[in-house]
Amino acid sequence: MIRVLRRAAALAVVVALASACTPDAGKTAKPPAATAIPYGANKAAGHTFVHDGITFYYEVYGEGAPLLLVHGNGGSMGLLAAQIDHFKAHRKVIAMDSRDQGRSGDSPGPITYEQMTDDLAALVDHLKLGRVDVVGWSDGGIEALLMGVRHPDKVGKLVAMAANLNPDAIYPETAAMVAQALAGMTADADKTPQGRRAAKMLHLLAKEPHIDPALLSKVSAPTLVLSSDHDVVLLKHTVDIYEHLPNANLAVFPNSTHAVPYDDPKLFNETVDLFLATPFKKKDRIADLMDSLDKATAGLAK
Repeated sequence: MIRVLRRAAALAVVVALASACTPDAGKTAKPPAATAIPYGANKAAGHTFVHDGITFYYEVYGEGAPLLLVHGNGGSMGLLAAQIDHFKAHRKVIAMDSRDQGRSGDSPGPITYEQMTDDLAALVDHLKLGRVDVVGWSDGGIEALLMGVRHPDKVGKLVAMAANLNPDAIYPETAAMVAQALAGMTADADKTPQGRRAAKMLHLLAKEPHIDPALLSKVSAPTLVLSSDHDVVLLKHTVDIYEHLPNANLAVFPNSTHAVPYDDPKLFNETVDLFLATPFKKKDRIADLMDSLDKATAGLAK
C-alpha cells in the first residue's frame, strides 16, 4: 500500500500521502536545504488551539500584514517551508496543519473541504487577525476559494494554486493512479492511526470536493488563480474557475508541474508577491488594450 500511495501522491500532488503511512506520520517533511529552520516542527514558533473538539497545531513568523498559508492533501505546513521562509521577511505568516494531518489532531469521521475551511476561519478568529490574505496550494487552494465563499469578512486577497471544484477535474492518468491507490488499500488499513489517516486523505482526494462553480461569483476578494502547464488539474478547469470569479487574475507556470511551489519557489513566490503587493484593478479587455496601444503609438506619430 505504501508504494501505491507514494505513486498516487506524486501524481496527484498530495505530496505526502505516503508519509502518512510510515512510522513518522505526523512529523513534517524536511525543509529545503536553503533553511535550517524546522518549519512545521519549530517549538519556538509553535502553538496549539482547540476547535471542534480537535487540537490544531500552527506556527507564526514575522511581522506585518497577516498572510495565511495552507498546505495540500496529506501533508503539513513543512511542505510550504520555502514560502514561509520567503514571506516572513515582510509579512506576518501563519501556517496550520489541517485536521488529520501533520501535528494536528484527528477527527472522528470523514473530512470535507468545508470543515477544513471553517477550521482556518476559527484560527483567524483565535488569533484576532481580522482580514488575512490566503495562499493555498492544491487542497489549500480549494480552501482558499472556500474562504472567499464562506468567510468573506475574513479575507483580503486570495491565491489558489492548482485547485479543483470536483474530483473529476483531473487528467485521466492521474485519475487512474488514484483509482489504483484506492484498489490497493488493504482491509486492515484502518487498524493503525497512520493507516486511518492515509485512507481518509485518499478518500477525500477521490470523492471531494463538490463545489458549484456559481458559488465563485459571490467571491468579491481579488483572487489569483494559478496552475502549471503540466499540472494534474485540467487546465480548462482552472480557466473555468478563473472565469467564474468576478475579480481574478490568471497565471500558468511554464514547463512546471503541480509541485512548482517546491520545485521553483522563486518563480512561485515572486508571482504571488507581485499580486499581493499590487493594488487590484480589474482590466477591461478592450478599453485597457486601446489605452495601451494609444500610448505605444503616440510617439511613433511624431
